[in-house]
Amino acid sequence: MTLDKPLDKEMCLRLKESTPARICVGRSGPRLKTQTLLKLRADHSIAMDAVWSSVDENIIDELKFIKVQTLVKDKDEYVTRPDLGKKFSEKTIDYIKGRCLDSPEVQIIAGDGLSSMAINANIKDIYSIILDGLNSKGYRVGTPIFVKYARVATMDRISEALKAKVTIILIGERPGLATGESMSSYMAYESSTNKPESQRTVISNIHKNGLPPVEAGAQIVHLIDVMMREKNSGVELKI
Repeated sequence: MTLDKPLDKEMCLRLKESTPARICVGRSGPRLKTQTLLKLRADHSIAMDAVWSSVDENIIDELKFIKVQTLVKDKDEYVTRPDLGKKFSEKTIDYIKGRCLDSPEVQIIAGDGLSSMAINANIKDIYSIILDGLNSKGYRVGTPIFVKYARVATMDRISEALKAKVTIILIGERPGLATGESMSSYMAYESSTNKPESQRTVISNIHKNGLPPVEAGAQIVHLIDVMMREKNSGVELKI
């Protein structure tokens, strides 16, 4: 705590323990203090690295995901053309159809999104929990797919190509100044490009200091059970 002469120091310390927000930091005139400013700049650098770095493909290979890429050519285009991050070439769609299990009950996708760090930090733990849970329940699980330069809507095109019942995409969230490792899970029943965004059920803030990936994996398996039973997802899903 860098606040000068706090009225209630103990209360400030309790507040700081409950949130990563920059509170009780004080000022030097109209400016942040040096310590606070340096921490802010360091956190901003982490967020930039999360966006501009790449997923460790050794992790993807170890988990036996097949690898595909959207129409995006590089990171610059990914940031400036979000529409291209939602689409695949016809050649890529044919490759997916040729390499992946047709008509799975559950199709799992991982995508770098806006934080490659999130995939590197969380994918091993969350994927193993999801896969074990689905296998124990007897679901027919599709061939796992990793999408480079992915936006959430890539799940719709993969779902349509493979005729999946439930499709999940685990994707890096836009980083903030508290963490660069936050992942989200978007799930949909019979995901389709003809359906609105509200078709998706979302679990967000998955990382070690938020919702731990192991716990998130168990929640995802439970939600898949509900979706399969109710044959629905998103705002129409009654839990």
